[in-house]
Amino acid sequence: MKPHRVLLRSERGFSIVETLIAVSLLTVCVLGAAGVLGVGLQLVSSSPGDLTATQKAAEAIESVFAARDSHVLTWAQIRNVAGASGQDGGIFLDGPQPLRLAGTDALVNTTDDAAQPIESVELPGPDQNLLTPFDNQTVTLDGYTREIQIRDIQPNLRSITVEITFQWGGATRRYTLVTYVSNFA
Repeated sequence: MKPHRVLLRSERGFSIVETLIAVSLLTVCVLGAAGVLGVGLQLVSSSPGDLTATQKAAEAIESVFAARDSHVLTWAQIRNVAGASGQDGGIFLDGPQPLRLAGTDALVNTTDDAAQPIESVELPGPDQNLLTPFDNQTVTLDGYTREIQIRDIQPNLRSITVEITFQWGGATRRYTLVTYVSNFA
């Protein structure tokens, strides 16, 4: 008969409880990493829409500044049609508007834009290079809207809030840009 050897504490194996705890912790870590990866992929895939929204909001801000700098319009006209008071008497349309090309006044979100087509952008094709036009894709921005809000802060200072709204991946996304314009060019 063989003598039984007494195992020292350092020679004992893992218990079932220790193994279950280790597997549980490993599962939580792997699932957490998978969740972060999923969110990261979603953000990367929405970046073309975000970039377009950023540029279209900046274009609207530039349109308001161009209206002021050209001196073709008076300071009183650089506001919304109805605005906060309901009768501001400006030229920029109230509420969300489709992204149309600028009309004859060269300003976006004004009444003369209604006859213009919806804007489109050219995106790179599978090679991710705009310099190779044979595979580029022209995308119409028919799912985008732009709202310009011009509000008085002081007699010679107004805030401009531009909000671009668009659908991406089944969700509504918004990009808001806020700046200030003064009467002095």
